[in-house]
Amino acid sequence: MSHVGVGPRAVMRSVAFLSAGVLAVPALAGCTSEDPAGKPLAAQDVAAATRASVSDGGTLRWAVDSVPDTLNTFQSDADATTTRVAQAVLPSMYRMDENGSPVRNPDYLESAEVVDTEPKQVVVYKLNQQAVWSDGREIGAADFAAQWRALSGKDSAYWTARNAGYDRIEKIERGANDLEVKVTFSRPYADWKALFSPLYPKDVTGTPDAFNDGARRSLKVTAGPFTVKKVDTKADQVVLTGNPRWWGEPAKLDKIVLRAVPRDERVSELVAGKLDLAEIDPETADEVTLAAAPRDPATGAPLMGPQGSPAAGAPGGSAAEALRSWAVANGSDEEAAEEEILAREERREAEAKAARRQKALSGFEVRKSLEPAYTQLALNGSGGPLADERVRRAVARALDREKLAEAVLKPLGLPAEPVGSHLALSGQPAYADGSGALGEQNAKEARALLADAGWVRGGPVKKDGEKAAGAEKDEKDEKDEEKKKSEGDDDGTYIVGEDNKNADGKSDDGTDLESGEKHSSGKNTAQGGAPGAYAPKGTAAPAGSVAAPLAKDGKALTLRFVLPSGPGSETLRTVADRITDMLKEIGIGTEITKVPDESYFKDHIAAGEYDLALYSWPASAFPATDARPIYAKPVPAADGSLNVAQNYTRVGTDQVDQLFDRAMTTLDQKEARDLLRKADSRIWAAAGSIPLYQRPELTVARKNLANAGAFGFETPVYEDMGFLKKGAQGSRPSAPSTSSSSSASSS
Repeated sequence: MSHVGVGPRAVMRSVAFLSAGVLAVPALAGCTSEDPAGKPLAAQDVAAATRASVSDGGTLRWAVDSVPDTLNTFQSDADATTTRVAQAVLPSMYRMDENGSPVRNPDYLESAEVVDTEPKQVVVYKLNQQAVWSDGREIGAADFAAQWRALSGKDSAYWTARNAGYDRIEKIERGANDLEVKVTFSRPYADWKALFSPLYPKDVTGTPDAFNDGARRSLKVTAGPFTVKKVDTKADQVVLTGNPRWWGEPAKLDKIVLRAVPRDERVSELVAGKLDLAEIDPETADEVTLAAAPRDPATGAPLMGPQGSPAAGAPGGSAAEALRSWAVANGSDEEAAEEEILAREERREAEAKAARRQKALSGFEVRKSLEPAYTQLALNGSGGPLADERVRRAVARALDREKLAEAVLKPLGLPAEPVGSHLALSGQPAYADGSGALGEQNAKEARALLADAGWVRGGPVKKDGEKAAGAEKDEKDEKDEEKKKSEGDDDGTYIVGEDNKNADGKSDDGTDLESGEKHSSGKNTAQGGAPGAYAPKGTAAPAGSVAAPLAKDGKALTLRFVLPSGPGSETLRTVADRITDMLKEIGIGTEITKVPDESYFKDHIAAGEYDLALYSWPASAFPATDARPIYAKPVPAADGSLNVAQNYTRVGTDQVDQLFDRAMTTLDQKEARDLLRKADSRIWAAAGSIPLYQRPELTVARKNLANAGAFGFETPVYEDMGFLKKGAQGSRPSAPSTSSSSSASSS
């Protein structure tokens, strides 16, 4: 399934600190479990197998979205394939476990610990004695120091996309021996485990030229189970081969080929036998599942055929001749008979093609889990109706997030539980459901918020050239009003619906709107004959007016909903349709605009040209560092523009910034978690972004491919990937429950 997403480490960090009003937010309430983090909602699905059951050799052909423009993960144009390559060929001091937490990587690191906190925080890394670069040089302090200098932000000649954490390092020194690296911080840094993962050789980070250009299309020196053989832009692929100097468990595969294949072409490539592993959309998953269904032992045909398809084995040539002879003998049009014969032949050919396609796909299976990422509804608070927090909160309170999660995940057999945090996912240490700071779905309260913000149901909408309702009155208008008051007219009324339904239950032509019968009475002429229902102030809106549009100052409350139009975005568009229906229930209109995928993020989300949008953020093991620029309060730049960093909703508060900064500096993990949960509570209350559901991860894999597929939180182990020996089987997780398996509680 394709979802528009952006990595939290893909854009330059910026510090945002401004004085502003503080949100009054209820404290996180007591939880129903001692551990609000709970467990991951779904386990990884990779057909896990022991190394002994995996054959030596072979090539894994793996579909990716693109051939990366750079192999340097610290540059702004790095993408998901850049990360895949780095994981396979470069050192990482820490990797992610099944709960999305950092764990020491023993292939590179024997130990790492904070040895001093006063007067400065000092971390000592003890490296694996066998760890060497592919050119034979030991991995050591020189590589750590070169990477720090490149990413510290002090030298603008380095074109870096991020420096978070590295800017807090004061110095890096050799420790007691060549295998020890001593890192001293100028300021306390809780997320120090995020650093040096990946670690590049000093050949790449040692000079600006090498950093900026040297690692874009090649990595001559590596230190993983694989090495980069070539980046082939003509063939749209990156080729990785085994590293002969690798000291860990040897790679089972000879080669990994990362091929750029558009998502709508992947099923064809699978059928053609050109791929072994690919992320797919739900439609492709259904087709693969059908192809892998049990077959009739007698005929070999699938027991589950395509719905509505005719049986195979349509009449051959003799049947066609018989049809033609019968048609001529009975005076029928021979030309019509020929057309029928042609149509039957085309159907037979299509059925044969479908059968071949199904047979080819029968060698694959769908592996599914939940990605370490969530899809959110973003509300642009920089202007328009959504600049008012009450309107944003009304939008959020109108959403039934459970139904939205079910619409996406339940058909896939995945746990359909709404995401309760902006900063972590169920199973991660920082996770707790903070949505209580916003409140549960409640249309009545949403309408009350809109009314408080001045949006009137059925209020008059100004046409071009007309004066808006509530606009400044001229002298004649004021005199007319005074005259009405002196004559006893009651002006204490408001329009509660302008939906062509009058107070007497009849349309303007006298038709009864309930029965459809016509009556002799005409228009409702109250208040000078203006159409609409009227009532004294404070009167509840009549039944049936719930969906009437809202208006204020002559403008209808209509929000621009921008969506990607490309293949693979069907799920986002389905979710958008459901959100549109939910908003309509409280009187908010939407204007959906579908734009090309390539311009969706740059020209609309990042540029702020939207009111509502759907896109995704990955979960991070280091939310204090990685999530801060996503939710930090935008600050004015020197040129008068607004520096939003990655906060594309433009909604932020000083309080959230301060909580992030405190979480980033404390070395007490429990305190850091508490601070992050408080920050999340306040992000919910500001209603700039509404987490909806954890993204599904659907992967099709060749049935005999082991230790690869839907990885979930866990970092792939590239050296263990391979094809099973004959007769061996990989283990698959039991079908995930569609009910909640998390003990996360709401506040």
